[in-house]
Amino acid sequence: MTAVTAPAPGPTRLGERVLAPDLARGFMLLCIALANSHYFLQGGPTLGGFPRGLTGVDGVVAGVLSSAVDGRSYPMFATLFGYGVAHIYARQQAAGREWKPTRKLLRRRSLWMIAIGLLHGLLLYVGDIIAAYGILAFLLVPVLRWKDRWVAGLAALFFVVLAVPYGDSGSLAISSADKVDTTMVPETIVSQLVDRALALPLVVPWEPVALAFPFLVGILAARHRVLDEPARHLTLLRWMAVVGIAVGLLGGLPTGLMVSGVIAQPADATLNLFGTLHDSTGYFGGFGYAAAIALLAVRLSARRGVVTQAIAAVGQRSMTCYLSQSVVWTVVFAGYALDLSGTLSVTAVAGIALATWLATVVIADLMRRRDRRGPFEVLLRRLTYQR
Repeated sequence: MTAVTAPAPGPTRLGERVLAPDLARGFMLLCIALANSHYFLQGGPTLGGFPRGLTGVDGVVAGVLSSAVDGRSYPMFATLFGYGVAHIYARQQAAGREWKPTRKLLRRRSLWMIAIGLLHGLLLYVGDIIAAYGILAFLLVPVLRWKDRWVAGLAALFFVVLAVPYGDSGSLAISSADKVDTTMVPETIVSQLVDRALALPLVVPWEPVALAFPFLVGILAARHRVLDEPARHLTLLRWMAVVGIAVGLLGGLPTGLMVSGVIAQPADATLNLFGTLHDSTGYFGGFGYAAAIALLAVRLSARRGVVTQAIAAVGQRSMTCYLSQSVVWTVVFAGYALDLSGTLSVTAVAGIALATWLATVVIADLMRRRDRRGPFEVLLRRLTYQR
């Protein structure tokens, strides 16, 4: 008797999605915009991606971004990505799909994410993260069938490896160059394509290593439906919100004080420790933010106001909104466009990041009101499910 393979269920309908994951993605896209913005300020010495010698309002803004946002948003997004991958797997299982076609579907989705991400890196923003998520999911698909303790063990191993100080300063990379990084701020379209084609193969393969720990935590959280049913996990979420955010802020404080000019740059050995501390505690800061938003979702789920629905709509269209941010970066900073990288301040680019996010909130909400997905979500869905 020939085995019949059940048809693959499509993605979750917009009306069936739970609030907490989408609300978290929507908020985190603001953090991602803020975290990316200051790296476009080029043409002078930098510390941790910020211009050196900041004072006044710029120093305060830099200090807040460094300690509370940088290195906290992408880990949280990786957690939510792992949560989403595990959710897709669970839907396939519930529909009676066998492992091999499910694995094929997930890997096909991953490969298309890699392709979209590489095109994004070439054409818009070299700091793309979509390709890294695709690589991560492609390589770790087998983990979806592992027992919890094995997933937790692998996650712990990745964290220990990443938490060990090495011979550089991690996120506190220092640059004394007076020239523009043309991979970030290209002079011409041709030079952009050439420079980024050379840079991306060197950068993209390493990014999944830094994101594997939160990705695996996201898989574990999905198995226990922590964000799908946050009301059942209030104690866990409260502890994670308080402890995670506190650890993230305290771990990021030394770098925040340093980039804001409150304390002087220490010797290299101490600087390396600061960088490692900033990066490793950032994971817990990201978990804390996710937990806090899940707790907020419990209070808001019964009465979703206009603002709540609009921010959740951004989370439902996270790829489209993320790519939209890159369009703004290109227009504002590329040498062949407005070329403002050497003109704007840290505060000004943070304002642009906020304005960009608010614009995506408005656009996403208009799509929600018309019951339309984001164009890149539609594209990835069709490429993945082939229908």
